[in-house]
This record gives sequence, structure tokens and C-alpha cells, in this order.
Amino acid sequence: MADSRTASQKLIPNMQRVVDIQEKIIFFLFSVVLSFGLTYALYEPAMNQAQVYVLFLLFLAIGLWVTEAIPPFAVGLMVFGFLIFAMNSYYSKVDPENVQSYYAGYINSWSSSVIWLMLGGFFIAEALRKTNLDQLVFRLSISRFGTKPKFILLGLMLTTALLSMVMSNTATSALMIASVMPFIGTLKEGSPMTKAILLGISGAASIGGMGTVIGSPPNAIAVEALNNHGVAVGFLEWMVVGFPLAILLTLLFWGLLSRRFLRGTEETPIRFEHDDTGQPDSLNRLERLKKRIVLAVLGLTLLLWLTEKLHGIPASVVSLLPIILLTMSGIINADDVRRLPWDTLMLVAGGLALGLAIKETGLASFYVERIQEFDLNFYVLVLFFGFLTLILSNVMSNTATASILIPIGIILTFQNPVVLPLVIGLCASAALFLPISTPPNAIAYSTGKLSQKDFRFGGMAMGLLSPLIITLFVLLSTALF
Repeated sequence: MADSRTASQKLIPNMQRVVDIQEKIIFFLFSVVLSFGLTYALYEPAMNQAQVYVLFLLFLAIGLWVTEAIPPFAVGLMVFGFLIFAMNSYYSKVDPENVQSYYAGYINSWSSSVIWLMLGGFFIAEALRKTNLDQLVFRLSISRFGTKPKFILLGLMLTTALLSMVMSNTATSALMIASVMPFIGTLKEGSPMTKAILLGISGAASIGGMGTVIGSPPNAIAVEALNNHGVAVGFLEWMVVGFPLAILLTLLFWGLLSRRFLRGTEETPIRFEHDDTGQPDSLNRLERLKKRIVLAVLGLTLLLWLTEKLHGIPASVVSLLPIILLTMSGIINADDVRRLPWDTLMLVAGGLALGLAIKETGLASFYVERIQEFDLNFYVLVLFFGFLTLILSNVMSNTATASILIPIGIILTFQNPVVLPLVIGLCASAALFLPISTPPNAIAYSTGKLSQKDFRFGGMAMGLLSPLIITLFVLLSTALF
């Protein structure tokens, strides 16, 4: 009997592995079949073959990201391969002399400014971890919020939201997540608090960007479009709408995460893995020098990020500073570089390529322009664009989404051109459903502490509530303009 029990216990893991593989195969085939069905249902004779290819790819990528039939970064790589071969197949017949130009942009998404910005954030995060400076950032974030889990989460989220108003939400997320990892290392594996903190920081980084014109690229696109149509919106005017909304939605997201993950949890002592900050005398001169170098690089990088409007150096170019200086000083070595979450960059690059394809092939504008055929109520139209912006921003760049929808929105509401650009610009920062929805989500996912399904609760809840709250707030605030 004992031998039978031992043999069965050895077989169980193998059986479970087979079941998991079968489940993934079923999900993969289901995603393919569903993608074909949805593409067929939405197909119109006026669409060209490139648009049909991208429409199918969009549904397939979403299906694979949601079901996790294959690893998320593998979906990103699949997007590249599909786009290159599909576009080459189509344009080699339509425009054979310039076929390469049609898919070169997808390959170039590997060198996108977002990728470099994230990479710079990864280097800073690794340097903070190696020198234990991340612990200092964490302590400063929660020093006035006590030891109750929900208040620790609140302190981290508010700090993140405020930082993301004046610097890149990608850089903010990388910095804050690096600062909490030593604390998360003291929690149990799979702890609900771990999930709440990582989701809270990534969500607050995106939502906080609503607060100022420089907080998120869609904000600047909306302001530029309004100024071009004779509506003067400056830094202060945007803050009147954006700042309270950012704080309100951050608090709402905090409440949702606290209710979901932290209900009934007890006070948590603040401890760190390898906490040596209480013994500064034990640090040798080299370690202290490394700390000073990291602080200097971090300070210089933050200063240049914050003053981008003054010196004109893009944030992605500034991100080269920590990459160069931290490696030249030896603080980041070859082993550290190998440990960086390169799979996350593959995931984000695939999402950028998909968003570019949706824009460049005219697929998004093709369907959006169909709206003009319907005589919709103004308020219904605004709400529709709010939800549409949020849906598109979950699967493509929110900057690309805003670039597509804001000009169309102004045309459709030319009698009142203020409301819709503001709603679109703000809703573009509320997409939180997938790891690829925003770079902060991707950074949180890269820690290995979250699965794709962990993003769905907050992403769905905020996806339903944010457009309603943003629309109502903007409508009430437009009298100020």
C-alpha cells in the first residue's frame, strides 16, 4: 500500500503538468477560433487586406494575453513576426518597391523612446537595490502613515501619484517599485499585500499622470489640439481639472485594492531583507562612495526629467545617463544586466508594434469614422469616446490612442470642442487591465510577483468607473474655460 501511495504521489505532478499543457493548447485554439470569428463579424468590403490582418492579430493577441496560453513576452514576439510577414505579403503586391518601409516601423519599436525610458528606470532600480538606497525611499514614503497595511498602501500610492505628475510615470513606477522590493521580500510568497502594493503603485503612476500637462503625453496632445482650435488651456487650467481627478481616482483605486486584498489584515512591522541601514559605521568607504554615485546619478536624472521643458532633452535620452554612468562606475555589472527583465521589454515592444499597426493601417480611424454616420446625443458621444479611449489604451499606446481620437473628437463636437479632448486625454491614463496596458503595469509584472489575472479586478473596476467620473467632472469643470 505504501509503495502504491508513493508511486501515485510521484505521478501527480506529471499528470498536473499534462493537464496544464492541454489547458494551454485548448486556450490557444480557442483564441485562434474566436479571433477568426470576430474578424469575420467585423469585416467590411471597404477594408484592405492589411487592416484585416491587423484586426485578426489584435483579437488574437488580446485572447492570448488574457488566457495566458503562451507566455506574455512570447505574444509580443508573435506580434512582430506576424506583422512583418503579413505586411510583406500584402505590400509586396501593392507597392513592391517600398515594401520594407511599411514594416520597418514595427521593428523600430524595439528602439522606441518608451523602451529606453523603461530601460533607464530598470538600471536605476537595480542600482538602488544593490546599494540599499531603495529602503530609504520606502521609509520616506510611509513614515507618516503608520503600520496598518491599508495606510502603508495609501502612502505609497499618494507618493507615486504626486511624483508621476512631474516626471515620467514609467520612471516613477520603476523607482517606487524598486524601493518597496526589500519590504516585499519580507512578506510571505503570494501575500495579498504584495499584490496590493505592486498594483497600487503601477495604477497610481498612470492615474497620477492626469494631474499636470507634463504628467502624460495624452495630456499634452489634448492641450495642443485645444490651443489650435482657439481654446487657451495652460498648465494651471489643466491642473484645475486634472489634479483633483488624479487624487480622487487614486483614492478610489486605493479603496478598491484595500477591499480586495487587505480586508481584515493586521498591522505589519516594517522590516527589510538585509536591512543594514541601522549600522552605517559598518559600511566601508567603497560602499559609501557607491551610494553617493547612485544618489548623484539619480538626482541628475530626476532634475533633467523634471526640467525637460527648459533644456529640451527628451526623457528617453536622459535615461541614457543612468545606463552609461552606472555601468562605467562599475555599480551595475554584466551579471546585473543579465538579470534585468528583458522579457518585459519584449512584451512592451510587441504592444507598441501592435498599436502602431492599428494606427498606420488606418484600422482605428476606419471604425471611429463610422460613428459619424449616427446622430448621437452629445453626452452619449462623450461617454462613448471615454470608454473607447480606455479600451484602445489597454491594447495600444495611450499616446497613439489620443493622437487618433482627439482630432476626430474635435470634429464631431465642433460646437463644444473643450469637453471631448479633455475626456479622451484623461481616460487614456486610466487603462489598467493588462500588463501591456501601461509601462508601469509592465514594470510591476516584471517583478514576477503578479500574474496577468491579478490586473483584471482593478482594471475592470477602474475601466467601468473612470470614464463616468472623468466625464462628469469635466462637464462640471468646463465653465472654468
